[in-house]
Amino acid sequence: MQQTGKFTFQFYFQTLTRVLGEPGKFFSEFPENAGFKQPTGFLIVSSIFFAATSLLTNGYPRPFMTGGIFFINAVGMTFIASGFGFIAMTMIMGKRVSFVKFFSIYAFSSGVTLLASWVPFFIFLTEPWKWWLIGTGLTKGCEFGWGQAILVIGASLGVMILLFRSILPIIF
Repeated sequence: MQQTGKFTFQFYFQTLTRVLGEPGKFFSEFPENAGFKQPTGFLIVSSIFFAATSLLTNGYPRPFMTGGIFFINAVGMTFIASGFGFIAMTMIMGKRVSFVKFFSIYAFSSGVTLLASWVPFFIFLTEPWKWWLIGTGLTKGCEFGWGQAILVIGASLGVMILLFRSILPIIF
């Protein structure tokens, strides 16, 4: 794997192949100090693909606006989930892993599953798969136990659900 910190399409396809083929090994070998460029680039390319292919599944009246919303949602939810997960890890376990490494796990896991998430009703497959990949990344890349990983994921999901549930009445 490249460790230059630069994002290239070669890195994208190598990472995609490794996360799909051997996620545990990929996350255990991913360097602590890789930086934000590679995971963010991976997430952005996958999010662009997700937004573009999502537009093909339905005749949206404003495709550019809808595609932008899909893209922002795909990238934004990964940042939100990794942020809440990092806070949950810090508060619950007191264990310190760099946010870059923590975010990388979420970005690579989300990026891989976004490639199939555009298919109608695949959310029932891709969401559990994404959280399993995140759990695998936390156990292999951050050396959490499975119980700790489930606790961090569960706490962050709970906070996200409560947050969005509390702001939905304001929006609608």
